[in-house]
Amino acid sequence: MTRTILVCLLAASLAACGGGGGESGEGGGALRVVASTNVYGDIVRQIGGAHVAVTSVLNDANADPHLFEPGTANGLAVAHARVLIENGLGYDAFMTRLEEATPDGKRRVVTISDVLDVHGADANPHLWYDVPRLPQVATAIEHALAAADGAHAAAYAAGRRRFVASLRPVQRAVDGLRKAHGGVPVAYTEPVPGYLLQAAALRNVAPATFTRALQAGSEPPPSAVSAMNSLAEQHRIRALLYNEQAVSPITARVRETARRAGVPIVGVTETLPPGLSFQAWQLRQIRELQRALA
Repeated sequence: MTRTILVCLLAASLAACGGGGGESGEGGGALRVVASTNVYGDIVRQIGGAHVAVTSVLNDANADPHLFEPGTANGLAVAHARVLIENGLGYDAFMTRLEEATPDGKRRVVTISDVLDVHGADANPHLWYDVPRLPQVATAIEHALAAADGAHAAAYAAGRRRFVASLRPVQRAVDGLRKAHGGVPVAYTEPVPGYLLQAAALRNVAPATFTRALQAGSEPPPSAVSAMNSLAEQHRIRALLYNEQAVSPITARVRETARRAGVPIVGVTETLPPGLSFQAWQLRQIRELQRALA
């Protein structure tokens, strides 16, 4: 029923708007791009520059991505877009619903999980934390922009090179973490920073029964909660990485347990905070983790 209503609303809105405007390379104006989250939206803006007009469906730093539902305005943006950037792995399943509501054979879709060849029911969907492989993501985005707007292909290639070069301080910070703290045990409430910890060779020792349940939106079993709390109480971790966008009474109690035990707490988020670029956001979180481990 929800999908039917969305289709009807979009059809009515598109009729009122006359079917939408032209894109770059198709009659003038910037190339319209829709990204599922403002993380990918910021990367697209950096690569595309003035030649793209980007809409990020999920852009509220205080919203829980697992509970997000798109509105009609999001559907209209997708209907007019020539390029879509989505994460995949079920993380942004709302994009599939929006695409199905406004099918378009000419629309180019970049699914990051396909780009990085990450699949499987147990795969960590927070792919933008995989710093070493971000150049692959940037290349896929550049190619999609150039395919939709060949007139500015050279500009998109230059934008991709600038973006990849700008990642060097982030990669150096990750390398510094690995050299100084590789092998150190930490725990996260959800696998949001999982790829970052892998790149830095930090050991996540949080019980999978706890973290996977939270990621799936369900309640962990009492034994998993007890095991999670004991990590801090027994000082078996050097830091707790806490997802600030998916807070529940259980995660709040885990955080309080860590605070009382004197275990440093490092907040992480799934979307880009206001006023920060992707690189600045990642650097800030990495440096907070460095301070916690020091």
